[in-house]
Amino acid sequence: ASLGLRANPGGGVLNLAILPTFGTRWLAPRLGAFLDANPGVTLNLGTRLRPFDFASEGFDAAIHFGTRPWPGAEHLPLFDERIVACCAPDFARDNPMIVPADLLKQSLLQLETRPRAWTAWFAHHGLDAPRVAGMMFDQFAPMLQAAVHGLGIALLPEFLAQPEIAEGRLIRTPGETVTGVGSYALVWPEGVPPSPALRAFRDWIATAARDQ
Repeated sequence: ASLGLRANPGGGVLNLAILPTFGTRWLAPRLGAFLDANPGVTLNLGTRLRPFDFASEGFDAAIHFGTRPWPGAEHLPLFDERIVACCAPDFARDNPMIVPADLLKQSLLQLETRPRAWTAWFAHHGLDAPRVAGMMFDQFAPMLQAAVHGLGIALLPEFLAQPEIAEGRLIRTPGETVTGVGSYALVWPEGVPPSPALRAFRDWIATAARDQ
């Protein structure tokens, strides 16, 4: 509390837990607008990958992703995840792909926490995927870099892949953008009145998510 008071003697400290990829790719580029609009708020960020006990961690709120609610928390839905299949331009040149079925013959990069992601992607396109072969990763960030360097095709959240697509480091493969396995939400402890800083952030992120 003393550190928070020294950092921002006017009050308004918000301790927010974020998902690493969401924090660096979606939230960080937009935070300047929030801080400009709320100069009295000091925002402290920490990364967490899974739900935790608010009482023991010291966070005021968190960004949550999943299909089930965070136990003991209030929720503000932000947006559903949208998934795109992408690869490096050189990979596409060396491995011509015309229709989604052509991806079955390629190296498909995988995420440990989403072992059925490719199966669901192929099913959306009316295809069976009896065997998915490719490197395994524990987070999106290294999988994205592997795709950029031509090691295979990655299924990535659209907001994560968009900068590399815009720069020409990744291109979309044949196939549609599909809805992912969960949604993003802002969560905070149930039964605890939100602080002014949290209310300001909640109002801002609701608008930012709607306008993305």
